[in-house]
Amino acid sequence: MRILGIDPGLQTTGFGVIDADGPRLAYVASGTIKTSAVATGDLPGRLKILFDGIREVVSRYQPQCAAVEIVFVNVNPQSTLLLGQARGAALTALVSVDLPVGEYTALQMKKAIVGHGHAKKEQIQAMVQRLLSLPGVPGKDAADALGIAIMHAHARVSFDAMGRSTTLQRRQHAQFKGGRTY
Repeated sequence: MRILGIDPGLQTTGFGVIDADGPRLAYVASGTIKTSAVATGDLPGRLKILFDGIREVVSRYQPQCAAVEIVFVNVNPQSTLLLGQARGAALTALVSVDLPVGEYTALQMKKAIVGHGHAKKEQIQAMVQRLLSLPGVPGKDAADALGIAIMHAHARVSFDAMGRSTTLQRRQHAQFKGGRTY
């Protein structure tokens, strides 16, 4: 299974591609998509670069699924909104080519890769290097994207096992009159 991981950002979006064969992981590619060629105030132009860049990565590496980091709420609400729009462009690019997409928080990824949720960027870089047997340390954004892909590779195995062991059925929430179906 070839997995594309995306670490969305308005200025720099990281991507990482791995092959997962059971517990074995193999590095394929990683890098960043930068929007610095467009003026800072040109949000639509930056989003187009992200959209086109992710579609190009998908076209080049042909992943079977993708995983994207979920945006966390910053102290600055404006930054959170802008980051959310970058994430939206990434998700739209992925679903426009019919890729199934998993979503994980940074905390989930850090716990899966490093072992605790407050890991620093350098720790993520070092663990990704070890897990994928890379000759050098990947860049920060690329390491986060590779970490998301690794997280998805491990979570996918668990989700597949759960899906085989039981049939998932819609449930009705009892707190609401008439119930809420989800």
